[in-house]
Amino acid sequence: LCKMGEQPIFTCNAHVFHIDPKTKRTWITASSKAIAVSFFYDSSRNLYRIISVEGSKFIVKFQEVKEATKDALNKASANGNSAAASANASPITARASINSGDIFESGNLEPPLAPTNTITTSGKTDSPQHNISETNANNLNNELKQLSINNSSSSDGTVTSSAEQQLKYENERLKLALAQSSANAKKWEIELATLKSNNLRLTSALQESTANVDEWKRQLHSYKEENQRLKLRYQDLEAGKGAPQGNAAVAVSNEITEELRREIVSLKSRIEGLEAELMNQEVELKAANKSLKDKQNDPMLKQMNTLCNQFNAQITELSGIHKEMEKLIHAQHKST
Repeated sequence: LCKMGEQPIFTCNAHVFHIDPKTKRTWITASSKAIAVSFFYDSSRNLYRIISVEGSKFIVKFQEVKEATKDALNKASANGNSAAASANASPITARASINSGDIFESGNLEPPLAPTNTITTSGKTDSPQHNISETNANNLNNELKQLSINNSSSSDGTVTSSAEQQLKYENERLKLALAQSSANAKKWEIELATLKSNNLRLTSALQESTANVDEWKRQLHSYKEENQRLKLRYQDLEAGKGAPQGNAAVAVSNEITEELRREIVSLKSRIEGLEAELMNQEVELKAANKSLKDKQNDPMLKQMNTLCNQFNAQITELSGIHKEMEKLIHAQHKST
């Protein structure tokens, strides 16, 4: 691979290990000290590969690991314990076991060599952009594992996926806020409709009371006129008593006078009852007027109207933001 003209993008000094082919549970050192390990990027297959470990020494070690892994797979298949063997191996070894046929037959040194070689960095890189110390050795190992699992992922794809997830999260959050605002707006609309209904009912009762008061006033005026007419007639009859009359005329006059007195007493009692009822109605009318004015000037009603308007504005704004987010997501999908 080095003869193909590929230049390593990353070189470091590291201790190299491989799994024990007998126990498949322990790691055996492949180098007595930190040795040079080089990586390069295969643009044709979109993969990162290890191209050399102290020159050609890596090829020999990889061939030994390949044969040991094949033996382990054959033994596991014969005993029906492939799942147990995978469980005893490391997470990366399991992945290497699955794809070992493709890797070994193609002759390519893909990132799955990480299962058979654990690299712990202890040196320096050729490029300042890839400086690695012992403190971030695990980061390099995790990156190699991630690259071997995803196999064809790139940094641009990761950034795009992260951006899409962020947009989806924001979109869901806006949908939730929009649903809550809609629920609150409906609740306030119901309260406002209830208040309006109560206001209409009070207005109707007030109008009915006003009409009743007017009718009672007309009846009272009519009774007063009738009372005045009876008084005048009574006075005329009293004046006619002084004139000489016969016994029959006196008897008739007395009877009429008594009847008029009874009618006057009845009218007076009825007038008093109507006046009392009229006073009660006037008190109720004043109370209804006051209640209606209080309802019209109720700060809670004004506040509810204001809140309804604000909720409508927020719902409109959230709908616009939701549409913009959907446009951004569609545009992001098209660009990718």
